[in-house]
Amino acid sequence: MLISPVAGADAEEAPGQAVEAQPDLAEAVVKLFGDPLRAEIVRLLAREQMCTCHLVDDTGARQSTISHHLRVLREAGFVTAEPRGRYTYYRLRPDALSLLTVGIANLTAQAHRAQAIRRPCA
Repeated sequence: MLISPVAGADAEEAPGQAVEAQPDLAEAVVKLFGDPLRAEIVRLLAREQMCTCHLVDDTGARQSTISHHLRVLREAGFVTAEPRGRYTYYRLRPDALSLLTVGIANLTAQAHRAQAIRRPCA
């Protein structure tokens, strides 16, 4: 599930009309950083490709827990796996992180524009 930038971020908004952020953006952020261990795995993989045994050593987590988080990250499209002999090495996908960055930048731009918009109460 690769995310795409926020829908409607470049569109002009009429006062009082809310343009919702694409739900994929929030879901992608949660997939990436929604768990402290998963966030640590992302930080480690940002430095180098690693196999599960490296991640177990560096985090102190159980192998089954690391595997679960790697599966979540792979299914979200943030991590790819490459078999190397008896081991599988994992690495972050910079293209997926770039899409997330663009989506967050678009959401930030929307938030700046929203500072001048206030929906009146009925």
